[in-house]
Amino acid sequence: MRPTVRSVRFTALFSLTALASTALVACGSGSGSDPDTVKVSFKQSTDNSIKVMDTYLAGVKKQFEKANPGKKVELVPIKAPDSEYYTKLQQMLRSPKTAPDLVYEDTFLINSDITSGYLKPLDDYLAKWKDWDRFIDTAKAAAKGEDGKTYGVPDGTDTRGLWFSKDVFAKAGLPADWQPKTWDDVLAAARAIKEKVPGVTPLNVYTGKPAGEAATMQGFQMLLYGTNDGTTDPLYDKSGKKWIAAGQGFKDSLAFVETVYEEKLGPEVSDALDPNFGTKVRGELLPQGKLGIALDGSWLPQDWLEGSGHEWPEWSKELGLAAMPTQHGQAPGRVSMSGGWTWSIPDKAGNPDLAFEFIKTMQTKANAQKWYVANSGIAVREDVANDPAYVDAQPGIRFFTDLVEVTHYRPAYPAYPKVSVAIQEAMEGVTTGDKSVEEAARDYDEALGEATDGQVVRK
Repeated sequence: MRPTVRSVRFTALFSLTALASTALVACGSGSGSDPDTVKVSFKQSTDNSIKVMDTYLAGVKKQFEKANPGKKVELVPIKAPDSEYYTKLQQMLRSPKTAPDLVYEDTFLINSDITSGYLKPLDDYLAKWKDWDRFIDTAKAAAKGEDGKTYGVPDGTDTRGLWFSKDVFAKAGLPADWQPKTWDDVLAAARAIKEKVPGVTPLNVYTGKPAGEAATMQGFQMLLYGTNDGTTDPLYDKSGKKWIAAGQGFKDSLAFVETVYEEKLGPEVSDALDPNFGTKVRGELLPQGKLGIALDGSWLPQDWLEGSGHEWPEWSKELGLAAMPTQHGQAPGRVSMSGGWTWSIPDKAGNPDLAFEFIKTMQTKANAQKWYVANSGIAVREDVANDPAYVDAQPGIRFFTDLVEVTHYRPAYPAYPKVSVAIQEAMEGVTTGDKSVEEAARDYDEALGEATDGQVVRK
């Protein structure tokens, strides 16, 4: 989940207008211009040295063209932070002149695109594809619309936890096998780092609108979903089909964020609200030992693999991993959030049959396993998850895979993107000190009502 643009209303409006215009020419003459060419649009990293997706797709393209003489694959990268990628992609999907044949969809946005009529249901294709039975049910559900139809094939999932520098911990007098039991344990470690290791950022928790979904998911929801017993969703009431207003758990989560920035346990506010700060965390702060604790995702090692431009083969020796604890250590003791991406076929795609054939090539067991390892992803195919070659392929895979048993998925209903922005605004308010926790929670409730047409319940 990457950052978005600064929340200056005029700038944001200008940016969206510019993105709309550039998106409309991104695919040239559209997917249907050549019946023998499948156009594949994907999110390209904003870091020029990260070519994981590019390299993987280039290999699949070569396989596909060899197995299908006369057919061609045209890769259409969109180089943008997450929020800008979503905007460009949605602009492309609106017209048959610009819609590619295959698109890379974040599961948090897929229901919004389904509701907008941008995507094609894949059920007829999936019914004839024997490999679909290999995918785990929770991953399948992430690509399912409220109409019960499936609109994407997942290419992996992810989990989240605490990464920490063993060198920084040693200097701060903290254990190399650190496993915090409560939020207070996390804050205590950050305070020890601040006191004993000058020049190091103690703790990073993504926050604010510039960080986009990273703030919502890596930051806020990793806190919020640890405030109860883990058996109910604190954000959405599934039985009543209503969003939940800011209760005590919501306020406690905001208070944690407030403490991090008020006590200067986190990065400078100007850095935290830099849309490219995530790239700095992965590419500089962690490898250089300038960050003590990072609340972040399972995919980080992809930035440190050979050929990444930020090679760091020693990372597994220099970094420790710990599960994010629940607020007071209550059962189940650990918390994680999961998301992921899917490959979807636009409703206005010119070559949908060819696009699904490309999906099938990408999602063979061998290619799926290759992608999970290259992308530091968590397998969603059972046959891969049970393969020792996958489990042992990279340090950390077993740790993050084990978190699946305590993980939560976002309530990715059509209103979720707007709810996510409301959460980011609440976080930003307490991060900058412009709002108290109570004020930020009150403003969130107001924004939540607008985002969900009043479908809100207080608990």
